[in-house]
Amino acid sequence: MPNWLINVITAIVLIGLTALLVGSLVYHVLRERRSNNVHGLWKNFSLSIAFCTLFLISWLAQGIAEWGSYRTEQLTHGESATMTGYFVEFGQSTLENWQSEFLQLFSFVVLSALLIHRDSAESKDSDERMEQKLDKIAQRLDELDRMGAP
Repeated sequence: MPNWLINVITAIVLIGLTALLVGSLVYHVLRERRSNNVHGLWKNFSLSIAFCTLFLISWLAQGIAEWGSYRTEQLTHGESATMTGYFVEFGQSTLENWQSEFLQLFSFVVLSALLIHRDSAESKDSDERMEQKLDKIAQRLDELDRMGAP
């Protein structure tokens, strides 16, 4: 595969995913503000804004660190550091990181939705079991009341 095609695909994926994530954040914030007449951007959306800002800052920092590492490696081998070579290296490390994070989060979400940990507050079985126990207690109290127990 030619280098220019690798660069184009890498750019489309990195820029596309970032634009999709940031764009969906902006879209949802604007929709929420319009539909519910929400005022105060930071007051109501600070968590999303903070995470988006941290993501972009850490990605920029990764890019700077990656450039230093790439340049040093190229100079060690007697080659010149090029932006196209760097971009492929940066894209590869970024996509590796994103892949592992998305896999971890996706696995957690899917498994949490499908599996049950008995008596855990997060599992759907706890509410059902609690309702059954309350129903038994109420039934027993009704029986005692009918028997005239003190």
